[in-house]
Amino acid sequence: MHSFLFGGGRTAIAAALGLTLVLTACGDDDNNDGGLVGPDGSPSLPTYDQLKAALDFAQAQDNKGFGLDMWATVVDRSGIVRAIAFTGDKTGDQWPASRVISAQKASTANSLSLTNLSLATANLYSAVQPGGSLFGLQESNPVNTDAAYGGNADDYGTLSDYMIEKRIGGVNVFGGGLALYDASGEVIGAVGVSGDTSCADHSIAWKLRDQLVLDFVPGGVDPASGFDNIVYDIDGNGASASGWGHPACPLVPAEVIAEGQALPTAYPVSPVTP
Repeated sequence: MHSFLFGGGRTAIAAALGLTLVLTACGDDDNNDGGLVGPDGSPSLPTYDQLKAALDFAQAQDNKGFGLDMWATVVDRSGIVRAIAFTGDKTGDQWPASRVISAQKASTANSLSLTNLSLATANLYSAVQPGGSLFGLQESNPVNTDAAYGGNADDYGTLSDYMIEKRIGGVNVFGGGLALYDASGEVIGAVGVSGDTSCADHSIAWKLRDQLVLDFVPGGVDPASGFDNIVYDIDGNGASASGWGHPACPLVPAEVIAEGQALPTAYPVSPVTP
């Protein structure tokens, strides 16, 4: 079930980059594309070129934000940074802080997602507020500051970025981080994006993950879809009906908030029984 927002964009990116895709039947839909796979057929995280192409595509869409340039980071299942990319002509066209924030988001989504339960960073905002079920979470797992800020700044966002092959850590509790799931519903890492409103960051991350065909999400806490989409259910008193709500951002249309869904859910797979 292709996401209706993207049309043939994913096919174009795949053709341009020579991505290896497999066909996998999921649920009752036998037209799903499989995720990225390596030469041995095992699930593969995106390369720099694949991440960059998907980020460029996603950032160029109408994401109900300010249309700013973005950073994106991918981590593997052990939390090690594997790829970093940005949109724009050069570093500094984006918010400089967003490089590390994107890595935090990837680390958070990876470290708090399981085979049968995905937690987007957007799902954590309400839970970490005073009185919330995860209050204090944001103080755990501090960022590895050497990995974040070491090396030559001229290399940031390239194949030589100092963060690559280092474990970044960090916990971020607003939109932009999503776990990556292969065609079997197995979590293999995560992606984080930063550079716009947190709601737009989530939208861009969602579309980026869809472009990479790593969105076979088995389950999540969003009550509307059962997956890991952003939840807009915070009332005027600041209370989230589900406990997983995210604040609305500037420029997010009222109809999106009323529906409780910013984006369609793509590639559902059958829930995994532990």
